[in-house]
Amino acid sequence: MKIGVIGAGKWGEALQYALSRKNEVYITSRRKKDLPNFVSFEEITKIEYLVIALPAQITRVWLQNHPIGKDKKILVASKGIDVETGEFLNQIYEKHLPRENISFLTGPSFAKEVKEGLPTALVINAYNQDLAKTFFSAFPDFIKTYISDDVIGAEIAGAYKNVIAIAAGICDGLKLGNNARASLLARGLVEMERFGSYFGAKIETFLGLSGAGDLFLTASSTLSRNYRVGLGIAKGKNMREILDELGEVAEGVYTAEAIYKISLQKSIYVPIATEVFKVIKGKNPLMSLKDLLS
Repeated sequence: MKIGVIGAGKWGEALQYALSRKNEVYITSRRKKDLPNFVSFEEITKIEYLVIALPAQITRVWLQNHPIGKDKKILVASKGIDVETGEFLNQIYEKHLPRENISFLTGPSFAKEVKEGLPTALVINAYNQDLAKTFFSAFPDFIKTYISDDVIGAEIAGAYKNVIAIAAGICDGLKLGNNARASLLARGLVEMERFGSYFGAKIETFLGLSGAGDLFLTASSTLSRNYRVGLGIAKGKNMREILDELGEVAEGVYTAEAIYKISLQKSIYVPIATEVFKVIKGKNPLMSLKDLLS
């Protein structure tokens, strides 16, 4: 296949590397980078199959300003909820493209390990199973790929786990112990599923790679940006300082606010996400812990 990758951050680069094992893959970004097959945006949009790896919070405006053609076949490799509108990424993309031309990539995957060719398992989620199968065939042997039609479940799981990862970083940074951490992840998974079920997601999505798999990975390693945000909060750093040190987008910071707002509108019980949002806004994490335990 001939594939174009839009977004040359670490994840975009990793996907270009992986997909290049079996395909002719080009890449573009806002700023020119010294990467193999780097081309202009105009060149990339001549390609039928596109992988979009842009930060979730810029996606809505980016799509408004960069028409890519309704005939393109898209694999979205971003995770998050738009904080300004509360829209899921599939809702944003469906304003610009037919639903049958959009698929979403989820599952536990650090860019660094993908670029090293280490074993990874991912899920391609799409209403159009033929499209999912087409992208399925593009992945290399070291990536085990599955197919699902639970788009909304995968979206919510991929976004929500970043919020729980921040909580896990706080938990470990405060040295609360293994018992507390295990309880946090277990209850975090329950909370993710409760939120997802409100929107019609399937429970098995949260028990699989897109949910539990991605959660356990993201909430357990300093390779995770969101986990590092939690560690910074536990050390008493303010958010501006944490994000400056990070030098990358931590989607969980914005997703926590989006989930908090949605939960108020829809009356969904999300205690962990609520406390993460409040801590990001300045609440003492020890007070959040006390409130969670009560």
